Amino acid sequence: MFAVLAIDPGSTSTKVGVFFKGRLLKETIDYDRGIIDSFDEILDQKETRVKSVFSFLENKGLGSLKFDAVVARGGLLKPMEGGVYIVDTVMLEDLESGRYGVHAANLGGIIAHELSTKFSCPAFIVDPPTIDEMDKVAKLTGFKELVRESKFHALNQRAVARKAAELLKKNYKELNLIVVHMGGGVSLGVHKKGKVVDVNNALDGDGPYAVERTGSLPVGSLIRLIQEGKYLPDELLSIFSKKGGVYSYLGITDMKRIEEMIKKGDNYAKLVVDGFVYQVAKEIGALSCVVDGKVDGIVFTGGLAYSDYVVDRLKKKVSFIAPNFVFPGEFEIETLVDGALRVLKGFEEAKKYD
Repeated sequence: MFAVLAIDPGSTSTKVGVFFKGRLLKETIDYDRGIIDSFDEILDQKETRVKSVFSFLENKGLGSLKFDAVVARGGLLKPMEGGVYIVDTVMLEDLESGRYGVHAANLGGIIAHELSTKFSCPAFIVDPPTIDEMDKVAKLTGFKELVRESKFHALNQRAVARKAAELLKKNYKELNLIVVHMGGGVSLGVHKKGKVVDVNNALDGDGPYAVERTGSLPVGSLIRLIQEGKYLPDELLSIFSKKGGVYSYLGITDMKRIEEMIKKGDNYAKLVVDGFVYQVAKEIGALSCVVDGKVDGIVFTGGLAYSDYVVDRLKKKVSFIAPNFVFPGEFEIETLVDGALRVLKGFEEAKKYD
């Protein structure tokens, strides 16, 4: 029986999973925002996060457990195929240097490598957010110097796509699915026979607006804001990823509070959330054309999938396209463990980051 330690770093938390004796123990380690903000660089957080993982294991009486693998959420790496990858020195160099971008997820492979050294076992990552299986035609933008990039919630999207396939009683690689991850950012991917052939860049501002992210914006108007001196480029980049979307309009990100505002008759809050639903639904309709309308299912996931207000309105708009499936929250720890076990059991060969 294999034992696997799974690590999923977020901006202010580290999700940990321990699979042993056929069962999975999960916990989220939350960090004080002030402590996280006190670090100049994301890499400076490594020691704090590693210590918190060891404390978790000790507190659960698992300090002496021998692991067969440590697996982590992948960070911002080069465009690559989906799958399970061995954490090696080349990958570590790219994660540590931020060559392809800086994000808390970069700590995943770095921490996995350090822990695997401690436990004398291999370290893996699974389906990093930069997996790129997009069709060539989907990468065109209309401006030769810019290419559409694949950066999305790959790990959770793949997990819920497989769950939907189970409910449809078919193999994931036989289906055409549209998967919608709704959280601080929103990513919508077309899963065509097991490959994500089109998806919006959820990290850099593409697609519908979300709770914290602006999504696509009118280019000309944006350039004029810079020309008029209202914003500097670095300010806008921060707004795009942290202070856009619903937050830009309402100044809060708590969807439960916003729904309460709507129930109390706040028409402006209703307009903003309805605008979010409108943009997501419109994007789903557009993506259905990628597979010529032959969609086997539409899958909703992420934190906002807990919202009946959002999900009910989305279903009303897109149920005519295909059956709808809802898997609220995230299943990243389960997917990480499953990926490691596939390799350990010999069902899949771990890929090399080259």
